[in-house]
Formats: sequence, C-alpha cells, structure tokens
Amino acid sequence: MNEQDVRKLLETLQRGEIALEHALDRLRHLPYEDLGFAKIDHHRALRQGYPEVVFARGKTPKQVAEIVRGMLRASASHNILITRADRNILAAVKRLVRPAARRNVPRGKSRVSANVEFHELSGAIVIERSRAVHGKGLILVVTAGTSDIPVAEEALVTARAMGNRAEAIYDVGVAGLHRLLEHRQKLAEARVIVCVAGMEGALPSVVAGMVAAPVIAVPTSTGYGASFGGIAALLAMLNSCASNVSVVNIDNGFGAGCVASVINRA
Repeated sequence: MNEQDVRKLLETLQRGEIALEHALDRLRHLPYEDLGFAKIDHHRALRQGYPEVVFARGKTPKQVAEIVRGMLRASASHNILITRADRNILAAVKRLVRPAARRNVPRGKSRVSANVEFHELSGAIVIERSRAVHGKGLILVVTAGTSDIPVAEEALVTARAMGNRAEAIYDVGVAGLHRLLEHRQKLAEARVIVCVAGMEGALPSVVAGMVAAPVIAVPTSTGYGASFGGIAALLAMLNSCASNVSVVNIDNGFGAGCVASVINRA
C-alpha cells in the first residue's frame, strides 16, 4: 500500500462509502503480513516510494505466488517486480492475474487485472498496473558487451517498473570505443547512467569521464579465468579514477536500477 492507496482509503472513509471496520481491516496488515514462510513488507511502498521486490531464486513457484497474491491484495496501484524467476514461476504468477484488456472473467476465476511481462534473459517478471513516470530524467543503461545484457536488462526493467524513463545502449565496450562515441549526445542527456561490464571492467571509467551525471557501475561475472567471476571487474570499478562512479555488487542489475531510480526521483 503506497501513499496514493492510503489517501484513497481515507477519502472513501471520509465520504462514508465504507465502514470504519473495513478501513481498519485494510490498515491492519499495513506494517507486514506474516505468511509463515515470508513476511510481506506492505509498509515499504509508503516508506520508500516503491513496494518490496520478490527475489524468486530459492523460492518455490507456490511460495512466490502466495507472496504476490498478498501484494496484489494490499494495493491496486503499484507495479510488482519479481527478479531471478523462471517459466515455472511465471506460470504460477499468471494464474493470479488476467490480462488488463480482458473484461469478462469466468465465474470462480476472479483475478486481478494487470499485464504480466516476462524478460527471459534476466528472469525478471513485471506485473504492470501503472505506467506513471515519477523520475525527473532519463536513466541510461550501457553495456560493454552483448554477454552483459542479462544483467543490464535487470537494471533496465527495474528502473522502468519503478516509474522511470529508461533506455539502453548495448555492446559499446573499450575494445571499440568508436561505438561508444557515436552515442555522446544520449550520454549527455542522461540524468543517471548504469554502466554494466565484465572482463576488466574498464567501461564505467571511460563513460564517467565523458559526463557530469552519476555513473553506477555494475561488474558482471562475464570473462575468462583471471576475471575470477567478476572480481577483477569489481576491483577495477572500485579503483576508478573517475570521481562520479559508484559500484554495486557483481551481477546486481536490480540494485543498480533501484539506486538509479532513487537518484532520478531526488
């Protein structure tokens, strides 16, 4: 439940359209809802501006579906993001939602109306119920190579689900800098840049040296043996001589997209 939901609930109560007990029942689960295996933080949207995100890896499809069901009950206005999911989890989630375009639902099959989109490369699922844009500018996601796209896609999907205008530029790494230079105008336009790179992790320093915007560097586990699963890229980014670079964890596209969204809303 976010601020908009609380306002609507209180206005409906004020107009006498619902009973006090009904309003109290809606608010009773606002701090969190205990499912036994999970505690859904319904207060997070009100506290931070965006609801809890479901990390699907390690959870069963049934567990993810129950968490999502609780989140759908709690609010009718915010998007729901599930990360690191697969098609089994997608199938379980889809059973809870009917396409937004459909009006007639068979008896006994009452479901929430929303659009469900699965991004297979990153494993991200978005249950879209709002297309409102809250961010003040463009979030640009840039990758060094094609192999970095799954992590970049997670950042891109996260930024968009959180109400931002976000675009991507792929495969512009330091092995051919002329490819990056063609996009100087778009780089200058961005309010925040997420820069995703594996191997030696050099691209964020180059990009940051070209722009005034903050650059969120994302090391990926892409690379040969001496890249040590992304540690080489991580250390290179942490040691960047560009002062406008900050770094998230290896393969953490979600974290980068979330931080970019917070910056873009500020």
